[in-house]
Amino acid sequence: MTSGNNGASTPEDEDPFGYLYADGQANGAQPPSSVGYGYPNSVNRTRAVGQRQYGQQQAPAAATAPYGQVPQQSQATQGQPNSHYAAPETLPGGAPTTQQSSYDGGSGGGRRGPNTKGLLIGAIAVVAAVVIGIGVAMMNGGGDDDKKTDNQAATTPTTSQSSEPSPSSSKGETSEGDLPTTDAKALRLSPGMATSTDVKGAQADGGTYVTGFNQVGASVTWAANGIPKDGKYTLYVGYSVPGKDANATLTVNGTVASTPVKMENYAKGPEGDYAKGWTKTYNYVQLKKGTNTFKVSCEQGNQCDALLDQLWLVKGWVGQ
Repeated sequence: MTSGNNGASTPEDEDPFGYLYADGQANGAQPPSSVGYGYPNSVNRTRAVGQRQYGQQQAPAAATAPYGQVPQQSQATQGQPNSHYAAPETLPGGAPTTQQSSYDGGSGGGRRGPNTKGLLIGAIAVVAAVVIGIGVAMMNGGGDDDKKTDNQAATTPTTSQSSEPSPSSSKGETSEGDLPTTDAKALRLSPGMATSTDVKGAQADGGTYVTGFNQVGASVTWAANGIPKDGKYTLYVGYSVPGKDANATLTVNGTVASTPVKMENYAKGPEGDYAKGWTKTYNYVQLKKGTNTFKVSCEQGNQCDALLDQLWLVKGWVGQ
């Protein structure tokens, strides 16, 4: 295709810049003017900006100004908006300009907003269900623990029993209610035994303890008054060993217990050092209401190299 007039029948098929070429000029193309695109007899469909008004009687077109100049508006278009487009709402029968709200604030019209009250009630119900579930789980767990404790107690021998307490330099336990306690000064001693305060660390009043226990036949006796009722109790014995284990025989109300009083080196004191060997041990016992007699003795087969300072009772079969 060459520049110029090639016989196009519509403006969009014509070359508006044909006048720039030699062959276009030969065909009569001229610079743009009010007469089309530059070719003779070309279609002129231009319209001045702002002339066309929708829905109104069209005023006569103003004279087209020469190329490059602003056309003069006619009197018929003066005072009219200088725009060829008007919004639909400005036309007769056009769409209304007031927008409808999707929610009328509770007046009954339009769509309703989200049901926040229902959501809140649902959330509260979920939280309540979780709390109730936790409570039930805790109650069931507690019940299992109680059953476990009861089962353990049921399988515990009813005879006197000795257990290994953790190391301690003091008796650690106190008598419950009016349960009696005693110390070295109040114990009844067998012949050959005595009290002393030479070794430091005893928990008895004034640091007093019993010595001379390391011989067969030695014993200390305690008559405990005021036992409130028949039942299970724990007897604690405070003692010290010189860095090695010891043991003794326990007799309750004239009956020898099936297990010894274990006086092991729970304090982990060095050998030969009584001052660093103070600790405690305990035995489970069955007592009667009123007065009960306890005897801790060194019998044949016992290892009795120990110092004794205190004895006390705790209700029930408890641990260290």
